[in-house]
Amino acid sequence: MSEGCEGVLYVVATPIGNLEDLSSRAAHVLGEVDWIAAEDTRHSARLLRHLGIDKPMISLHEHNEQARVETLHKALDTGQSVALISDAGTPLISDPGFVVVRELRASGHRVVPVPGACALITALSAAGLATNRFLFGGFLPAKGGPRRQRLMDALEREETLVYYESPHRIQATLQDIATLFGTRRVVLARELTKTFETFLDADAATLLLWMQEDPNQARGEFVVMVAGAEPQDDETQALAEGEAWLAAMLAEGVGVKAAATVVAGRLGGRKKYWYQCAQALKDGDA
Repeated sequence: MSEGCEGVLYVVATPIGNLEDLSSRAAHVLGEVDWIAAEDTRHSARLLRHLGIDKPMISLHEHNEQARVETLHKALDTGQSVALISDAGTPLISDPGFVVVRELRASGHRVVPVPGACALITALSAAGLATNRFLFGGFLPAKGGPRRQRLMDALEREETLVYYESPHRIQATLQDIATLFGTRRVVLARELTKTFETFLDADAATLLLWMQEDPNQARGEFVVMVAGAEPQDDETQALAEGEAWLAAMLAEGVGVKAAATVVAGRLGGRKKYWYQCAQALKDGDA
């Protein structure tokens, strides 16, 4: 290849929707390598046909990644070059590839990034939320309890929070965000770079209402961005954390008394006070 020696693994970003977002460098690399390792070979074959590229392909996904390490070792050891691509966007960003890159780098092979589209960066660039610091949480857990715990762990973070979410879980996630984050600003980006690209901007409860009124807004893959917490003094922060814990436990079906006991034990303060807070949350008065 013109830009490096043989025996290289190229980590190549592909479009997340609009095929014109593929860089000329990425197209060149894909056309010159000996092999292409793709998350879904059938999906990636359509991109390669669009580019007029016909290369041997192997699958590399979360279920066979470890097994592919030896195959790629051998290819690179014999001087062959390989391009690693995912279904869309930048490989390894909530996609397979970490194990392969780690192992090949550890064994002395050269790994070259070929940058391009990435959904979280694309979404942040147009969301109007602070981008000087952000926390990327990948995909949230599918089950409600672990999902609420993950969200609660980030409740007091001052960075913008960024998550990926699927269409069949987006409404449940918005409900959890509404419960834990209240009126905190949330921006949803869906169908990025595609025909129906949409940014929705409101608090989570309002976004959920819009989605229920217009089911089309629940279609597509989502980037969920939540404004970071405002800086708080210790007392205010403890109160916000306690209320979040209470809300999460009540949502899990924990009784008012038991929830108050847990929060009092964790954060201190009078159990009676936390009981009153929990009762107000349960009654919808908080």
